Amino acid sequence: MKREADERNWPAAADRSISIATNPSARKTRVNAAVVILAMAIFTPVLVLVLCLVLGYVAVRSQRSKTAGDPRGGQSRPDEDLQDDSEAKTKDEEGEWVDKHEDVPYVPYLSERHPEEEMLCRAQRFYTLMNQRRTVRFISPEPVPREVIDNVIHTAGTAPSGAHTEPWTFVVVSDPEVKHRVRLIVEEEEEINYRQRMGDKWVKDLANFRTNWIKEYLDVAPYLILIFKQTYGILPDNKKRVHYYNEISLSIACGILLAALQNVGLVTVTSTPLNCGPKLRLLLKRPVNEKLLMLLPVGYPAKDATVPDLKRKPLHDILVQI
Repeated sequence: MKREADERNWPAAADRSISIATNPSARKTRVNAAVVILAMAIFTPVLVLVLCLVLGYVAVRSQRSKTAGDPRGGQSRPDEDLQDDSEAKTKDEEGEWVDKHEDVPYVPYLSERHPEEEMLCRAQRFYTLMNQRRTVRFISPEPVPREVIDNVIHTAGTAPSGAHTEPWTFVVVSDPEVKHRVRLIVEEEEEINYRQRMGDKWVKDLANFRTNWIKEYLDVAPYLILIFKQTYGILPDNKKRVHYYNEISLSIACGILLAALQNVGLVTVTSTPLNCGPKLRLLLKRPVNEKLLMLLPVGYPAKDATVPDLKRKPLHDILVQI
């Protein structure tokens, strides 16, 4: 029965085949369809590969554009320790927080008022002193009295702070072994910073000052002052207290510390060793609420110390009078 049906249908199928064979339009359509199918089979993987390459190129260009526009080399905040997280509070974090309210007594403010001529003279003398302050990378190993270091840090502690929380810890290192361990940590991370994290523009800008990841002065300087910001306070009962604007407050204290060092004739390098904070915190056994902000090698300038011949902006470039 099937064979008889096929035989009956054979003339119609044959007619269609003959029609396609003799009809140029149908034949062309059949060929075009075959070409399209073949082309899709061949070129689809190629198209996918090209698309991936284009997307990768766009991503790389976008990253390079961010790097070129960022003077720090593309990492706007390369070190989490340098974030001011004082307002990222508190209630959602582990531990119990306390809102500490105290009745602060007020006392009369006493100060000495100078005649205008003396005021001007004092202002000019202080400017002359501070204008001599420079970043000095050649530090003498000559001993410095510890009392002097204690007093300049005591002076830094007079800085204002958010809600008078005084969110700072100054760790003074003089032990040669610990100083060397600090150097090893810093140089290890700084080499990675220079080679990978900082970006070409940043590295080229620093090359003008003949600096790299080698930090001999960390061994040579008689003192290293590592300055930690307290991101929050820990009270005697282990409750936490908010430290408002902890990074801004500590930055002001660092400025006063630099002025105090200049006042006694000592020099330093304002160093912010990126990505070294956690290791240095463990080395110095600092609590989890402290994050490294700055590292200052401190001492007398070496006898053969040199500094770049830099010019500071004139007053009219930094002062706006309204």
